[in-house]
Amino acid sequence: MTQWKFMCSTALVALVAANAALADVTPDEVWENWKTLSTSYGQTITTQSEVTDGDALIISGLEIKSSQDGAEASITVEELTFTDNGDGSVDVTMSDSYPMTIRADGIDGKPDVVTTLTISHPELVITASGSAAETRYDFEGPTLAVKLDGVEGTDAPTDMKVDVTVTDLAGNYIVTGDEAKAISSNMTAAALAMVIAGTDPEDGSKISANFSLADLAGTASGKTVADMTDLAAALKAGFGSEGSFTYGATSYDMTVNEPAGETKVTGGAAGGDLNFVMDAARLGYGGGAKDVTVSISGAQIPFPQVNLAYKEGAFNFVMPVSKGDAPSDFALMTKLVDLTISDEIWAMFDPTNQLPRDPMTLVLDTKGTAKLNVDLMDQKAMEALGEGMPGELNSLDLTALQLKMAGAEVTGTGALTFDNTDLVTFGGVPAPTGKVELKAVGVNGLLDKLMAMGLVPEDQMMGARMMLGMFAKVVEGQPDTMTSTLEFKDKGFFANGMQLQ
Repeated sequence: MTQWKFMCSTALVALVAANAALADVTPDEVWENWKTLSTSYGQTITTQSEVTDGDALIISGLEIKSSQDGAEASITVEELTFTDNGDGSVDVTMSDSYPMTIRADGIDGKPDVVTTLTISHPELVITASGSAAETRYDFEGPTLAVKLDGVEGTDAPTDMKVDVTVTDLAGNYIVTGDEAKAISSNMTAAALAMVIAGTDPEDGSKISANFSLADLAGTASGKTVADMTDLAAALKAGFGSEGSFTYGATSYDMTVNEPAGETKVTGGAAGGDLNFVMDAARLGYGGGAKDVTVSISGAQIPFPQVNLAYKEGAFNFVMPVSKGDAPSDFALMTKLVDLTISDEIWAMFDPTNQLPRDPMTLVLDTKGTAKLNVDLMDQKAMEALGEGMPGELNSLDLTALQLKMAGAEVTGTGALTFDNTDLVTFGGVPAPTGKVELKAVGVNGLLDKLMAMGLVPEDQMMGARMMLGMFAKVVEGQPDTMTSTLEFKDKGFFANGMQLQ
């Protein structure tokens, strides 16, 4: 996967990257710098000719190939030129457009799947500066486009269309080192637009979609190693990468026409972000969006239109990936704030308006520590593990819990540690120590309304209330406010001081 990401990124910015220094660079040094970087990612490079013409080094018939897990990708650039500017910098120019081919092995004896693309970036300006050991490439271009030319060997639509266009692209890449290179980058773009269209050959249904993002910006950094063919070994040797990406206003519009009728989906957001990290210690990704709206209409929907919206949505996930003697951090967070849905949806299960239709919120934020006994990226070690656990849980913190809907709200926090030498007391789970504090407001009122609406039978409601009485206590003077302290101590489980196990 890393090879594919690098190949695409290098194609998008003229296949180069590096950092500024006070020394000079020559066309030959820049070309050599790029070749060694590509090779470190497991790519192979061939050229038809490499000719020096005055101050310029001209590369003709450049082909870059990368393969992994039964798939191979190649880019062919007719001409790539490195021109000495006479001031210690080098301009890099290339053909305005070039093809990219991705071939994947067919499944169950089917033909290989071959995808062809055209990448174009007219008037792209790239300037290299610095030194052979530390080179910087600044790039700027009015447009960068990727167009799908065709897909062969699958049941994909024969008229499939995919066009992606980035406007006002600018930024730089920085590379230092020899075989093992440190890489850093940043980029901005005014907008990204995507158009997708096609016809399903099986039923004749058609899809047409438009997506747009404004005000894109991103930064990334990483380190390569001499051998990138084995990811687990590369991580141990120092390979790693991390980055973040932000975007502004977004919009999308999709229409599907099928025999049953037309379905239309529209929406957008005020902006959002994405982030990732991968190294020998951890794997993580996250992101978020604000002021999101979605509208759906169609012949198969029992009312004119479905509308959804929320103020904020976010997620974050971090986990250790390498075995070690000491516990490592992990985290898991999901957030959906002030979700609203159409009254038509509410009316499906609450036609008499008995439930408050206030915005709904779900927040779950946890973190903790765990120790791995195997490297998760080592496929052979994971297979040898079988159904065994890859490690042990050491601690878990409930940083925040909030569930708010239909006039009721539950919140909570807590912290637990785990004894991995005791897998008996709690039925195979490491024995915990610690407590969780919970608070519930409006839950009894919600239960009353659900029973009155007939959504929950009376006998089940009695069971629910008994459970509440066992685990929670009413706050004096606040009849519909309850609290609960769930505590694990001395190999036992307690609820509000009463031992239940």
